[in-house]
Amino acid sequence: MKPEAQIERRQKILAGLELAYERMLEFKRQKNSEVVVMREGKIVRLKP
Repeated sequence: MKPEAQIERRQKILAGLELAYERMLEFKRQKNSEVVVMREGKIVRLKP
């Protein structure tokens, strides 16, 4: 695969991940539920 194609594919993947993250946060806000993340090896619950 050419380097240009790899860069384009990577950009598309990152854009898709960002969109999925934004949609997940919006869904959590609508349902008034917590977001569970790991910080410094500990599980933390956050209100979006």
